Amino acid sequence: MSQRAANDPPAELPTRPLLKAIDVKKHFRVGRSVIPGQQRTVYAVDGVSLEVWPGETLGLVGESGCGKSTLGRCLMRLYEITGGQILLDGADISHLSARQLRPYRRQMQMVFQDPYASLNPRRRIGDLVAEPMRIHGRLGRAEIDRRLKELMGLVGLHPDHLNRFPHEFSGGQRQRIGVARALALEPKLIVADEPVSALDVSIQAQIVNLLADLQERLALTYIFIAHDLSVVRQVSSRIAVMYLGAIVEMGRAADVFAPPFHPYTEALLSAVPVPDPDAQGTRIVLEGSLPSATEIPRGCPFTGRCPRRIGAICDETPPPTRQVSSGHRIVCHIPAEELVELQRARDRG
Repeated sequence: MSQRAANDPPAELPTRPLLKAIDVKKHFRVGRSVIPGQQRTVYAVDGVSLEVWPGETLGLVGESGCGKSTLGRCLMRLYEITGGQILLDGADISHLSARQLRPYRRQMQMVFQDPYASLNPRRRIGDLVAEPMRIHGRLGRAEIDRRLKELMGLVGLHPDHLNRFPHEFSGGQRQRIGVARALALEPKLIVADEPVSALDVSIQAQIVNLLADLQERLALTYIFIAHDLSVVRQVSSRIAVMYLGAIVEMGRAADVFAPPFHPYTEALLSAVPVPDPDAQGTRIVLEGSLPSATEIPRGCPFTGRCPRRIGAICDETPPPTRQVSSGHRIVCHIPAEELVELQRARDRG
């Protein structure tokens, strides 16, 4: 991303976020039993609230199974939410029918993780990229052909590629095709669900740079979902850290990474590989294992693994949201005075 996009939200934020999630929940019933009480509930997303402002990139990070991809699909209304609200540019789209939702689909699109599975292998690239335009009936045939060539140029592919099938392309090229399809309707918001995790490292940088270039040229807003914190740090204006279906820390990228306040974020960052072999760093190894999403702890969900666990309050009482600084908050029982000392240590460092 550009230096501005990587480190700062848009210079002049509008008065209303492009996307707002209010206490969003997504629960899945698992098990085959038809007897009431015999099925279990997976609390995949359990009360997430966030805002995404026009022109910014919100990075959504967390270990596998934390619910970040499920949240992305909920925000896109690919999943019906169990509770909460989703506002797109001020309009409540939480429970709209498929027909009612169609106009809003033009404003938000998704780039999926696997470029091999997200493209129908039996259809030509031109058909796949043109499909959104045909479904929404916005353009005639000649205009669609012109738009297809324009999209190929935007993502760094040749118009001749439109007549080929997905198996004729590399993974990086397929992901470029996925990006072109997402851009077909000129959306305002793109949810990128781990768009580079299935690609070689040498190709990842190309896709990241492509997304950065498109954001500047087309004034796009991104939600960038990933587990690779080094990539998220590079591309994000703000970062939200998820653990067991909930956001535990959120703030500007510079605030979250220098250093983090939440012990889970701190452990995640300590595990990021450092290219300098002489660099000194202390790896924080969390004890215990990730709790089951069907049995969320009554108090803090991180209590069984937290190196700063205070005591019974962590086990019995849900943690409060604490404002660390402007736009930077954590969900934790860490006393306010300890946060002040951490902030002072950061300022001195």
